[in-house]
Order: sequence, then C-alpha cells, then structure tokens
Amino acid sequence: MKSITTLNLQYAHRFYGFKGEAQYLHGHTGILTIEVEDSINSGVNMVFPCNEIKKTAWNVLKNFDHALILREDDPLLPAVLDVYEKQGIKNGHPNNTMKGAAFKTELATAYPECRLVVTKETMTVEGMIKIVYDLLKDKLNIVKLTFVSGDNTASQEYAAGKSIERCPLCGIALDENGVCPKCGYRKQ
Repeated sequence: MKSITTLNLQYAHRFYGFKGEAQYLHGHTGILTIEVEDSINSGVNMVFPCNEIKKTAWNVLKNFDHALILREDDPLLPAVLDVYEKQGIKNGHPNNTMKGAAFKTELATAYPECRLVVTKETMTVEGMIKIVYDLLKDKLNIVKLTFVSGDNTASQEYAAGKSIERCPLCGIALDENGVCPKCGYRKQ
C-alpha cells in the first residue's frame, strides 16, 4: 500500500542556452507528489504518516522553496553572487529563516544562506525528479515521484527498495538505535 503527500515549491530559474521563452529568468509554483510504499504498520494502521513524509522531505527540499535555481555553467551565477556580496547577503541574512541544511550531490548543491541551488543539468521537471529522488532515496521508500510546474509534468516510478522500521505507536521511522525520534519508543 502507499502513502501519498504533496509539497508546494516556489522557485525561479531559467534554461541557459535554450532558444525559447524559458531562456529568460522566470518563476514557478511547483507541486511535488511523493508516493511511499511499505506494509501497513499494525500499530497505527498506516504505511507512513503523510505529515512525517512531508516533514522528512521538507527538511531537505525547503532549500528549493523561494530559491533561485541555476545551472553551474550559467553566466548569471557569478553575477548573482556578486550582487549578493555587495548587498551583504551572500553569507546569509537574519531574516532568512527558510534555509535547510546545505547539501552537495552529483546533481545539485544547495547554498541555503543565499537561497540558491546550483544544478549540474538544466532544472526541468524531469531534472527536479532526479534531484529529489537522489536526496530522499535513503530516507523514504519512494515508489513514485511526480513534479508539476506550470504546464509541465513529469513522473517516475521506482521499485520498492526496502522496508523501513517504524514506530508501532506513531508510525515514523526509527533512528539507527531503534528509537522513535517523535515519541521516544525503543525497539526491544
């Protein structure tokens, strides 16, 4: 069975080198749907609490919300960083409360202090799915991701890879010591 949740992401990007309207800097509202599969947890009668899927995903993906996403070879990147430096916000601003933990993968690097994500490939809906799966595959048993942005939609299905040990009291994943980070349950 599956548990399904969605996240809304507001972001700006452009398709550097593209010969259409998307070559210009523009913004989107993106809707990411995450489908997680596992057996029904008998203690709470659900696969995985949707609010916990959202919380787990949001801790990483909030770096994409209200962020500028540019490809690593985009000439706008050094210009944006220069402007941020001159404004004194390149290393963060006290009002920047939306930042998640910085990350660096083969596909993307997040610079949360300046609301910037730098990608290896052009940030398309397909590219976003690849990045999201790479970031969350070890945290959630994802079987399908769908990303809608403007008129564009992409979806990818994955084989259910593992069963995640969950708390019988609240359904969320146990930590590496068999302890529930939410309610304190300890696996016997």
